[in-house]
Amino acid sequence: MGFTATKVGEDVCGSQRRVYGTYVSDGGSTGGDIDTSLRRCTGMRLQPTGSAVQANAPSVSESFPDGGCDGSAVTIVTDANAAGTWEAYGY
Repeated sequence: MGFTATKVGEDVCGSQRRVYGTYVSDGGSTGGDIDTSLRRCTGMRLQPTGSAVQANAPSVSESFPDGGCDGSAVTIVTDANAAGTWEAYGY
């Protein structure tokens, strides 16, 4: 098993694209890469889901300088076996 991320949809938000989807860390996995389909990712929001409280909030393991980061592989860190939704902005 491991980490999987799925893109669910996208739309336009102002002058940028917004893409969103779900992620699942299973089999003891603690995160991985999300392919946002954006050329440059300028920001990301993560929201854990599930019936159990997670000890730590999921986090993005990237920096978003003025131009953003490569949107094809945005790395996130989660608690083991966590699931949630993601939303990314960029172009």
